[in-house]
Amino acid sequence: MDMNVKFNNLLSRSIFIFPIYLPYMLLIKNASQLLTLAGGIKKEDYELGIIENGAVLIEGEKIVEIGSTKELKGSADKEIDASSKVVMPGFVDPHTHLVFSGTRENELYMKLQGKTYLEILKMGGGILRTVRATRNASKEALIKESMRRLDYMLVNGTTTAEAKSGYGLNYEDERKILEVINDIKHPIDLVPTFLGAHALPPEFKKSGEHIEYMKKIIPKIAPLAKFIDIFCEKGVFNCEESKEYLDEGKKYGLVPKIHADEIEDIGCTKVAVEVGAISADHLVKTSDENIELMAKKGIIAVFLPATPYMLLSKEYARARKFIEMGIPVALATDLNPNAYTESMQMVISLAITQMHMLPEEAIAASTINAAAAIGMKDKIGSLEKGKQADLIILDAKNYQQIGYHFGVNLVEKVIKKGKLVWSRGNVLH
Repeated sequence: MDMNVKFNNLLSRSIFIFPIYLPYMLLIKNASQLLTLAGGIKKEDYELGIIENGAVLIEGEKIVEIGSTKELKGSADKEIDASSKVVMPGFVDPHTHLVFSGTRENELYMKLQGKTYLEILKMGGGILRTVRATRNASKEALIKESMRRLDYMLVNGTTTAEAKSGYGLNYEDERKILEVINDIKHPIDLVPTFLGAHALPPEFKKSGEHIEYMKKIIPKIAPLAKFIDIFCEKGVFNCEESKEYLDEGKKYGLVPKIHADEIEDIGCTKVAVEVGAISADHLVKTSDENIELMAKKGIIAVFLPATPYMLLSKEYARARKFIEMGIPVALATDLNPNAYTESMQMVISLAITQMHMLPEEAIAASTINAAAAIGMKDKIGSLEKGKQADLIILDAKNYQQIGYHFGVNLVEKVIKKGKLVWSRGNVLH
């Protein structure tokens, strides 16, 4: 018999079985309130998209279906019963200084004695103290310290965070910090920002000299970051220097952000408008005129209430004015040695009690609007079909308890990219 005939006969009688690996499916059901935050960035309308007795079906890393538990179709490999719980998107923290070495708890005593932030900085404390410790730390040591903070962030419900450099202030150490941010392996997704202009280091006498130095290293630093940021403030970097630095970053594909109007209003929000910044952050002293400018350009306002809290200040950003002007607002921890908190729940509570934000506004500011502040609103920040399955389950019967029930961790479970990465009672790593 012809060999080709033999082979064809064999094919006709054989069954070839190839293994098919289907994505793992997870169903979260019976949520007392499912907060979808659907519909994009929130401005005038802070609708949370609540589904009573809600459910989410996840396939692999993506949400494939969302609705009421009774209506939801599809089967799952695993089910999680969220009865009497709130299910919502994981928190997005759009402003952190995650990577640093050492702490500065002694400076709290200085603040209690009446020393200001800038006075402590001039005494060699503040940022400069952290710069000295961070420069002396190895990459391995920085990764270890950062991982510990990320663990705290995760168990408190943060699933994505921006992370800045800024405690190196020279090429070698700024690069070291950004490499740490890029190299860390952790469930939390990190978005790197180059903050080379965070303070004037001791090797420079004039701020303009430092800006020129930073502009020269941007081409070598740019591949390691998505954003570029600067501390625009009286006694640090002025508006002209800030604009030069941010414009230079734009030439190499970096998206501008800016620390603006934290201590004084010297026009830093105008710089944000001129360079087309994605966000302006702090904004404690921003004038009505500059708030109106931000509104016209659609720049996201990122509030950091933990910072004035730890500066013992009674003055916070005027959240109500920004919201009334239709500016999208976001919240962040500003995690750093001066405002040392990893908890977005704490920030939400401060936003409600000290800035008079409504619970709905604070929740949106910590999820979909925070995602927009780091250019990720199409991927995370809300629970919608096709989006990444980053969500948290809270031991709360309704969303109003978030910020109201404070000083505890309400998070019971954290799901990241469709996988249960932490559950209350579990030990990380």
